[in-house]
Amino acid sequence: MMDLNENQSSTSQQQNGSKIAGLAVRWVVILLVICGSYYSGFQNGKKGYIFEPKEFKVINQSEAPATVDYSLLWKALDVVGIKYIEKDSINQQKVLYGAIKGAVESLGDPYTTFLEPKTLESFKTDLKGSFGGIGAEVGKKDNNIVIVAPLDDTPAQRAGLLAKDILVAVDGESVLDWSVDQAVGKIRGLKGTEVTLSIFREGKTKPFDVKITRDIIEMKSVKLSYKETTSSDGQKNTIAVITLSRFGDDTKALFDKAVNDILNKNVQGIILDLRNDPGGYLQTSVDVASSWLKSGDLVVSEAHSNGTTNKYNAQGLNRLAGIKTVVLINGGSASAAEILAGALRDHNAAVLIGEKSFGKGSVQELVDLPGGGAVKVTVAKWITPGGKNLNHDGLEPDVAVKLTEEDFNAGKDPQMDKALEEVTK
Repeated sequence: MMDLNENQSSTSQQQNGSKIAGLAVRWVVILLVICGSYYSGFQNGKKGYIFEPKEFKVINQSEAPATVDYSLLWKALDVVGIKYIEKDSINQQKVLYGAIKGAVESLGDPYTTFLEPKTLESFKTDLKGSFGGIGAEVGKKDNNIVIVAPLDDTPAQRAGLLAKDILVAVDGESVLDWSVDQAVGKIRGLKGTEVTLSIFREGKTKPFDVKITRDIIEMKSVKLSYKETTSSDGQKNTIAVITLSRFGDDTKALFDKAVNDILNKNVQGIILDLRNDPGGYLQTSVDVASSWLKSGDLVVSEAHSNGTTNKYNAQGLNRLAGIKTVVLINGGSASAAEILAGALRDHNAAVLIGEKSFGKGSVQELVDLPGGGAVKVTVAKWITPGGKNLNHDGLEPDVAVKLTEEDFNAGKDPQMDKALEEVTK
């Protein structure tokens, strides 16, 4: 999933070859071979293309060998290079990127993508927490470009965009058959400029336009606030509200600071607000979960297509253990947010309130390519400690509470109200 400002929600520590949030990595190897063949082939220009080898042997998941004749691709490019009426204007770099993009997207996985150098740079910048755009995450679900989450206090949120909104057009141009990257490229722009999104929303009879003024988005991933309540017996309660907007570079340090503050306040409960949190680094979600779970408790299992499984265990001091905790989720809670919510519930450390989460339970690995681009490829799926497959399904809340458009426009938050009620029982 990806920010309208290029933040594709994926997960683990950012480094070359690191996991960002399955299909085998051998596809990346095949793509690299193809890239090399393109380069040598295009040098032959009008003479036609000579490629060796013409066949690649691909081993599928059942280990049955299959031979694919890539000479068809070379021949098609040969025809274009020789026959095209304006062949001198062919942008070979654009052809190369287009071919790689098509090959990767043919897998049918919206999270396996080719990132051109410019897109890759923005992708990495967004996880650092400062970027330009409207401040919303987008992804692909059921072949639609959808709003995964409008980020807190951003132009997207102020304009009224909601999680699960379906994007129909950008500035009048249909998004039919667009990739997430294409949508992001059209929506990004300079601060102060406007973009018009055509949106279809559940419950509406037809699409409607939302005009948004772009801005520079600078936000911290962790916010801490307190709410004072009175229980039915007249007791005064102090409730800590931790809002996580993503799992980024600044999250661990800010969360640790919030924990220290909470422990000094003698709170009676904690509300962990993961609504509209599109995810981020896998390891950061493990670090945060470790504040509630015992060292060694399973946070998430990562199941790979080759049958291997990696287990990520809590490793902290579980300093928040014993403090009653409620987690808020909705359709914009995805990826690392779902890992955290699932782990706390499965270990009986928290109750989930709100709406069903997004259902983005796969792991991507970012593999850098020559020339500054990269392939982000799905390599595994996530399983919660209780055995819940997060891939596609999402998490159902323990207590279902809807936040309607009317509630939003009226400034009401029945989900937060229910969380306060639950945490002070």
